Formats: sequence, structure tokens, C-alpha cells
Amino acid sequence: MVELEKEVLPLPPRYRFRDLLLGDWQSDDRVQVEFYVNENTFKERLKLFFIKNQRSSLRVRMFNFSLKVLSCLLYIVRVLLDNPQEEQRDCVGGVNCTKQNTTSRPWSEFDWKLIIWVDRPLPLWALQVLVVFISFSETMLLVYLCYKGNIWEQVLRVAFILEMISAVPFMITVIVPSFRNLFIPVFLNCWLAKHALENMINDLHRAIQRTHSAMFNQVVILISTLVCLMFTCICGIQHLERAGNKLTLFDSLYFCVVTFSTVGFGDVTPQIWPSQLLVVIMIFVALIVLPIQFEQLAFLWMERQKSGGNYSRYRAQTEKHVVLCVSCLKIDLLMDFLNEFFAHPRLQDYYVVILCPAEMDVQVRRVLHVPLWAQRVIYLQGSALKDQDLMRAKMDDAEACFILSNRFEVDRFAADHQTILRAWAVKDFAPNCPLYVQILKPENKFHVKFADHVVCEEEFKYAMLALNCVCPATSTLITLLIHSSRGQEGRGCSADQWQRTYRRCSANEVHHIRLEESKFFGEYQGKSFTFASFHAHKKYGVCLIGVRRLDTTNILLNPGPCHIMGTSDTCFYINISKEENSAFVRGQKEPSRGGGPGGNGRGGVPPTIYHGLTRLPVHSIIASMGTVAIDLQDSSDSSPEGQEAGLMGLRGGRGNRRGSRAEAGAVNTLSLPAMGDAAEERRHSIAPVLELVDGVDQPTFDLLGDQSEDEGEGEDKEDSDRDEERANWWGGHCEWVKGYPLNSPYIGSSPALCHLLQEKMPFCCLRMDKACHHVPFEDARSYGFKNKLIIVSAESAGNGLYNFIVPLRAYYRPRKELNPIVLLLESVPEADFLEAICWFPMVFYTVGSIDNLDSLLRCGVTFADTMVVVDKESSMIAEEDYMADAKTIVNVQTLFRLFPALSIITELTHPANMRFMQFKVKDHYSLALSKLEKKEREKGSNLVFMFRLPFAAGKVFSVSMLDTLLYQSFVKDYMISITRLLLGLDSMPGSGFLCAMKISEDDLWIRTYGRLYQKLCSSTGDIPIGIYRTEAQKLPVSESQVSITVEDYEDTREPREPLLSRSGPHRNSTSSEPVSSAHSSDHPLLRRKSMQWARRLSRKGGRGPGGAKGGGPGSAAERISQQRLTLFRRSERQELNALVRTRMKHLGLSPTGFNGMTDQGNRLSYILINPSPDARLELHDVVYLIRPDPLSLVPNQGNSRKCNAGRSDSHRFDTHDSTHL
Repeated sequence: MVELEKEVLPLPPRYRFRDLLLGDWQSDDRVQVEFYVNENTFKERLKLFFIKNQRSSLRVRMFNFSLKVLSCLLYIVRVLLDNPQEEQRDCVGGVNCTKQNTTSRPWSEFDWKLIIWVDRPLPLWALQVLVVFISFSETMLLVYLCYKGNIWEQVLRVAFILEMISAVPFMITVIVPSFRNLFIPVFLNCWLAKHALENMINDLHRAIQRTHSAMFNQVVILISTLVCLMFTCICGIQHLERAGNKLTLFDSLYFCVVTFSTVGFGDVTPQIWPSQLLVVIMIFVALIVLPIQFEQLAFLWMERQKSGGNYSRYRAQTEKHVVLCVSCLKIDLLMDFLNEFFAHPRLQDYYVVILCPAEMDVQVRRVLHVPLWAQRVIYLQGSALKDQDLMRAKMDDAEACFILSNRFEVDRFAADHQTILRAWAVKDFAPNCPLYVQILKPENKFHVKFADHVVCEEEFKYAMLALNCVCPATSTLITLLIHSSRGQEGRGCSADQWQRTYRRCSANEVHHIRLEESKFFGEYQGKSFTFASFHAHKKYGVCLIGVRRLDTTNILLNPGPCHIMGTSDTCFYINISKEENSAFVRGQKEPSRGGGPGGNGRGGVPPTIYHGLTRLPVHSIIASMGTVAIDLQDSSDSSPEGQEAGLMGLRGGRGNRRGSRAEAGAVNTLSLPAMGDAAEERRHSIAPVLELVDGVDQPTFDLLGDQSEDEGEGEDKEDSDRDEERANWWGGHCEWVKGYPLNSPYIGSSPALCHLLQEKMPFCCLRMDKACHHVPFEDARSYGFKNKLIIVSAESAGNGLYNFIVPLRAYYRPRKELNPIVLLLESVPEADFLEAICWFPMVFYTVGSIDNLDSLLRCGVTFADTMVVVDKESSMIAEEDYMADAKTIVNVQTLFRLFPALSIITELTHPANMRFMQFKVKDHYSLALSKLEKKEREKGSNLVFMFRLPFAAGKVFSVSMLDTLLYQSFVKDYMISITRLLLGLDSMPGSGFLCAMKISEDDLWIRTYGRLYQKLCSSTGDIPIGIYRTEAQKLPVSESQVSITVEDYEDTREPREPLLSRSGPHRNSTSSEPVSSAHSSDHPLLRRKSMQWARRLSRKGGRGPGGAKGGGPGSAAERISQQRLTLFRRSERQELNALVRTRMKHLGLSPTGFNGMTDQGNRLSYILINPSPDARLELHDVVYLIRPDPLSLVPNQGNSRKCNAGRSDSHRFDTHDSTHL
């Protein structure tokens, strides 16, 4: 029993209950392992305290520094208490020696006792010994801790040798008291204090995590070196001269300063050779050490100038600043940012901190030295991926951070990836800092969706270029709206009337204000949006374009007459300045306007605000009753107010040019009301804009049905037969629906309702220049398109091209007014891109290059209305910056010469190169504009290129113009949203869209822009925002474009003068205008040819008699010279025309319809944003409109068709064009 108990092992007290439950009766054989046991030794603990630990090491070094400084101070005290004259007993006559120079004895005769022995009081000696023992103990302890097997490495250090020189003699004096007055060079401890100071600063920077302190360290080292040299020289000379001149410390200080400053008065000089030798040694040491220190300091100073230093925390907390992060800073980008950012008055006190990893180039450095920017801009060289650099820029205290991509990078995807990482790094470091990010590729946009504002370059670029094809000069319109300007460009230099008008209207920008705080719109509370927009423009000249409710963040452009203005609404309007900076001056005729047309009725507004316009106008009451209201504003204006016979239908086009405007079903919005002859005096009538709309029961806003298809019933049978013939090979692809695209090429694209094919097109049918078993055609002419082509020349099929197609296939564009789109690509697109575009109707691609004439002819350039040339990404990089556009400019110039009737829209990398677009030698008008541009650049204008004819006409666009959109969003956070809505990138429910209409001869009865505003608001609910005007240029063009002699100059120029009386189609028309037939477009050419033939015939008839009198030889010579002159005259234009026709015949293409003689060089076009109500309308003016969203009124369409049986026939829907939502 005892043996059994001995065999049972006792359970551990800690685990008895657990082991009892688990049944584990065996002993615990686990072993606890301790880690880092080497750090638990006494030596490692001391090393951790004295060396490794930053804070404790800092304290130790500060204590060491204090000991060294204290020893030097004790030496000074000993010198001040010392009296060497008492020790000197061999002076002549026992008279005390003075400090004056003596020449009575040789310089080698002196008493060494005065140098070796000094007078040291006992208390001072005891204190010095105590300091020395502490310092020596610390030194030996550090030697022990730093020992790594080589003792000589520690012993031969300069600091250790100096410590032994100053410490060992004192220890000897303790052992041998007779040596207590022995001289010991304690002043050498200043070098040990310098060494301790350097280590202390390094530990200090490690402890507080401070970087980029090399400059501070070097300055401290230089100052401490100078102090140590001076202190050593002063103490050494003073001590050695105890046997000479008996100099005091002050005399020695005076001598050293005079000597080291190279002044050398000579009144105090060393008299014995040891002191003289010391001076020589110190001078050599200074000449060696100080230049090295100064060189390092200068190098660090230059490096600091390159890196930019730091932005202090104090400035960050007391001042406002923004940070601009770029990978490569160009002078153009910098000036665009600075000019646009500081153009706003409330940003004048802001500072801009630029964080760039590249070194500042010469041009940027020169600009930042200008006093205007030197105090506002701080350049820091660093990376946004380093927290140290973000700390230098004080990113956590910044008001905003702008992150821009490098569009000049060879790999644009790599540039986007760098931008994404910068955005992530900034968001990680400063989560509360607002981010403004610019991205290049749309497929990378979703990575930075967390940013406050994002601008995708390719999205905006392609959408803007697409709208340029249907709304001329949309790029110029958007560029002027997003640039800050006061309309002062060209003031005093522009002599032409169009320049003055264009300059004044270019100052319009988009502003915002709350309705309850506004004088512009405060009186329209409770009124409809169109009523407020029209009357605000009529009274104040401001254009109300959109609103935003208080309970939502969505901006609605022209929400239509059903939107009732509320006090909490935020109004967005176009004006030269915002309301807060405007002064209100009432005109003399203000009271008489109370009953004007569409008068500013302000029912319900307190009389204290606009007391003259508070009552509801009488004509509004009469109009609401269904009778005719008489114009009370100006009875002599022959424009009585009346209610038209039903509101006009809202159409995608402004009349069908295939037939007469008086055709059945071809009702134009601006056409005259149908009245009898007895009512001729009342035929020019405009309905008033109603304050409130009871309900939208008219088919005016019904755009889901395609009215253009209803008009198609009036077409001839030949067109219908041709459509039926094409339908045999098109199959189900001719059936269109309205819906959302099924395949988006990238993540983050906004859904847009578009015209789509009911069945997707096979990939083989998308290529136009090759036939397949589905489509037997190989050229654009064989397709028989009714509308002219839109050709896009691009390097590759990027996802950004998707945003070019979507605006041109938007649901609100009539089906029969859609232009076929042909993509001219240099390589075959990938399958995913084809999958995205195969659902869109009339979208094709060809493989070729813009610099190849055969490729241009195959893609149908002779049948095109617009050619869009996109800048190649591979050509954006050039050895010389501005040469990146060289190939594009030359190719476009070739197109301009070969196809003068083609409207070419070009994208350039640098806006400064737009002066070379359609370049003409010896064009005096272009030279005058060039001088004007140079003057604007000298003035520091934000839009130096605005008067260039290609930019004003919207023929050229640079993506760098979009940079200001991101900059302006810092002040106007709504600008990106409004721009996206205008370009069709976003489709907000209830928000309108941008379109255009053309003023024809039948529309000139409206006369003024203000009456047009009223007409549109009262009939269709459209809001006009500007005019695109084309005028004849009367200055002569290049001699290469005309003939050499004056006679031929008259022949070629005179038929082109009456541009406004032409009946041909306008080249810059929108998609709202159908293209005229082929025979009508040939009339100007036939007329020109006939007039040239008649003039030449008349000249020959006049010279005939003279030639007959001269005889046969003279007549033959005259004929030969005339033939030679004729051949010379046709040297360029006719040869180019013949070249194109020859190539077309060689490719098997019919040259019929090619017109190579049309020249547009004598026309100029420009934009008028928000012109005054009194501005006169001119023929061929294109008016920009913001049309209300028809989808917001879909639920009322059923009732509207029942209530309007009289017009139901004109709104029949084709079964092949249904709407799928």
C-alpha cells in the first residue's frame, strides 16, 4: 500500500481540478522558453539606457555636454583668479610687467615656469577634480559598452585622447599633491562639448521623429566649430603669453578676432615663439576645417532650395493653404492653376504648397521668384507616398489637396496608377482633407470615387467633342464658362465689333444663391421655373439655368414649368458676376414696363421689395382666360401678346430641310401661327410665360415618341423602297428601341437612355471598309445614309470613345436626324469594345490612318459633315514640349486643303499651338490676332487664346482647358456636376439637356434675343443660354487660297461674299437640322462656276477685237500665254481636287457629290454667352438651349393624347421604335 502511494504522482496544485475532469494524471512536461535573454544581461541593460534608447541616451548626452561646458567655465574662473606677476620674480627692479610689447630681450628667452605652473585655489581644484572623475567614469563606461573586440578602435579616437589629456593629470594631482598647480589644458574640453552637442542633436531628432534636419545640424556644427577654434586660440594664447605680454582673456579675445578677421592692427602681438607657433597652427587648422564646413553648408543649402524646406506648423495653424500634388510640374500647368485659383477674391489670402518629387526646373523657379507668387507659393520636393513629406506640407491642416495626373506620361495607365496611390496615401494620412483628383482613363475612376471631386479627362474630352458635332463650339462654350474672367481681355486693343461683343459675353460664369437671399429671384417664390428664368433675364439680364432642392444634392437643369420655386431652393444662374458683387440701379423706364409682354408679374410679393412690379400683369390674366393679350410695353413694336393656337411641338430638329417648311407635320417651334389674312396685323404674336402651369396635358413635351418618324409619311416612295431594300440585309437590326446600354466598357459609367438596336450587330458588320456575308457594302456611299457622317480619327479604341457615342445616340435626339458615326482607328479594336458599341445604331469603324488619303476616302470623308481628330497619346511626348502637336497639325492642314468643305474639330495637347490650325501665309488678320494674343499674355490673362479664330469657332480643343474645372470646383463645388449634366455624362431624373436650334429666315420675325427667350419659355419650356454666330470675314486670305492676279481674285472671292444669303446647309449646324439633299448643296458651286465662266467670257469678248487687229501671231501668243496663265492658276486647288477624284476612281469609289472647291476661309464664328435681351438675332444664328427632361412627364402622356385628339395624328408611334425603360 505504501509502495502504491509512492508510485502515484501528486497533481500540480494549479491544475488539479482541471486534470481531474480531463483525466490527465501524467506530469506536465511543458517547458517555458524565454526570448531575448541576451538583453537581460547587465551590459545590455546599460547599453539600452546609454545608447539604444533615444530619450535616455538624449539625457545622458545632455548631462555630458553640461559637464564639458562646466569644466570650461571653471577654467575661465581659474584664469580670472590667476595672477602670473606674483610668480615672476626676475622682472627688472621688481616692477610689475605690463602687457605692452617689449623688445628688450630676445623672443627665445622666457620663463617656462610661468607656462608649466599656475595658481589654482584649493576649492576650485576640488570642484574640477569632481567634474573630471564624473566625466572620466562616463567615458570609460561608454568605451566598455561600445567595445566590440578591438580595443584600439576605442582608444585611438580623438574624443578619448582629449578626455585622457584633460582627466588623467587631475587624477595624478590627487595622488601627488605637489602637482596640484600643474597647468592642465582643460579648455580642450570645448571640443568634447562640441562632439556631445552633435550627438545630442541627433538623438533629439530621433526622439521627436524629425527629418530633413541636415541643414540645421550643419549650421550647428559650423557655429560650434567656430566657437571651439576661437575659444582654443584665446585660452592658448592667453596662457602662453603669461611668460610674455601678460595678456588677459579680453586682450586675447581682441587679438584673435582681429587676426581671424584678417584686419591685423598689430597693437597686440605674441612675443614668445610658443604663442606664435600656436597662432600659426590655429590659422592652418582654420584654413582646413572652416572651408570644409562652409562647403557642406553651401551644398546643403542648395539641396534645401531644391527640396523647398518645410511649411511650418505655426503657419499651417494660422494661415489657410492648399496642397498641389503633381508628378511633374510644367510651367503651363502651374500658371493655369495659379491664375484660376487666385482669380477668386476670397482666395487671395490662401497659400499654395506644391509637393512634387521632381526637381524644380528653371522656368518654374523663375516664375516663383516673381514677387506676386514668391509670397504665395511654396515648393516642396517630395513624394505624397511618404508621411514625412506630407508632414512637411502639413497635409492634415490643408484646406484641400489637388492631385493631378501627368498627361505627358508615355503610359497613361501608369500615370493613373500613380495618381490613385497618391490619393490613397493622402486619404490615409489626412482623412478629413478634401480631395480634388484628376484621372486620365475612365476605367480607373472608380478607384478614387471616395474623393470629393473627380474629373476624368477622357470622359469630358470625348463628350465635349461629340457635342461639338451637333451643338457647334460646345467645347468653347464650356471652356468660357469654367474660366474666371471679367471680360477685360483685348480691351483697348480689339478694333472689331465681334471681338468687343465676344469679350464682353465671355465674362459670364455660373453662380449660385439661395432664393430667399436673392434679389434676382426672391420675388418669384411660388412661381414656375420658366417664369422665373424669363423674367429674371428680362429684368436683370441673368439666365437662370437650374435649381437644387434643400433636401437633395441633385442639381436639376431646367426642371421645366412644372417646377415651383421654393424659398429654400438654390438657384444656379449665368451672369458676369455673382449677385453679391452687383449693384442694382433702376432705369428711368422701369414703371412703364409693368405691363410689358410677359410682364414681370410678381403677385404676392411684399411691396417693399419691388413695389413697381408687384401686381399681376393684366395680359397674364387675359392670356389665362384664352383671349388675346395686347402688348402694353411697346405699342410701336408690332408684336402684340396673344395666345397661339396651341403650344408648338417640341422637336429634336428645327424644321425639315428636305421639303418645304409649310409641309404638313413639319411644324417648327418658332414658326408663325397659322392665321388668316384678316389677322395679318396680329400674326407676330408670342404667348406670355405663365406663372403657374395647371398640368402638362399638351403633347409639347412628349419626346418619347419620335416625331421625325411621323413626318416620314410625307416622303417619296423611292426612299421607302430603298429602306425596304436595306432592311432585307439588315434583318432585325433596323428595329430600334430606346433603352439603357447592356454592356458598359468600364465601371463607373453613368446610365444613359439611348437609341439602341433591338438585336446587336455582328462584329463583322461593324467594319465599314470590308464586306461580310451579312453586309455586301465596302464604302460609306453604298449604305445610302440620309444624313452625313461623323468621322472620329483616333489612335486606338479606348473606353473613352464610348462617351463619344452615347451623347450622339441619346434618346431625345430624333431618329431620322442621327448622323452615322465612323471610327477611323489605326488598329483593330478589341472584342470588349466592340461588344459595347454593337448595340448602337449606325456606328462603324475602319482601320486606317488620318495621314493616308485612301483610308480617309474609304471611311467616307467625302460624305462626312464633321471630322473629329483626337490627339494621339503616343505623340504627347516630344523632345521639345510644344512639338507634340506637330503631326496632328500637319495632318489637319492637309485635310483642310484636300477637303475645304469639311468641318474639322481638332484636339491639341498645347493650347498655344492652336494658332497653327488652318494656317495661312501672309494672313494679315491672323497676324493681328497674334499680336493681340501676345498683349494678353503680357497682361497675365487667363484666356490668351480666346480671340483665335479656331478656338472662337469651336474648331480646336485642348484637354488642358479642363484643368480649370477642377480648380474652380474648390470655390464652386457644383461646377463639375453642372458640366456633366450639360455634356450628357450624367442623366439626372427631371434635369434637362443641352441642345441647339438654328435661326432661319422664317424665324427672324422674333427679332431680338429677349423675344426668343419669351417664345421658347412660353411654348416649349426651353431656356436659351447663348448664341453661336457666324459672320463673313472681309479681310483677304492667303494668296495660296486665291489666284495670283487681281482678276482671278475677284472671280474666286466675289461669289463667296453673300454668305448669309446662301441656301446651302450651314456647316456648323446641329443634329437638330437635317442635312439637305445633294442637288441643293451643289447650287453654290454651280453659281460660282457660271459666274466665273461669264466673267472670263466677257473679258475675252473685250479683248477679241484688239487681238484680231493684231494679226495671227499676236493672237497665238496671247492664247499660249492665256493657257499658261490658266495652268498656273489651277496649280493648287484644282490639282488637289483632281488628286482626290483620281484616288476615288482608283479605289472604285464614285466621285459624284465630291465638292472640293468650297472654301470656308472667309467666315468667322464666335459665341455669345447670355447676351442681352435687346441683342438682335441674325440669320444662321445657332441658339444653345437647355431643354426640359421629357421623361419626367411620361405619366401624363396617356391623358395628354386623349385630350389632344386634334393633334394625335401627328404623334403616332412606330411599332419598331418603342421605349424600354
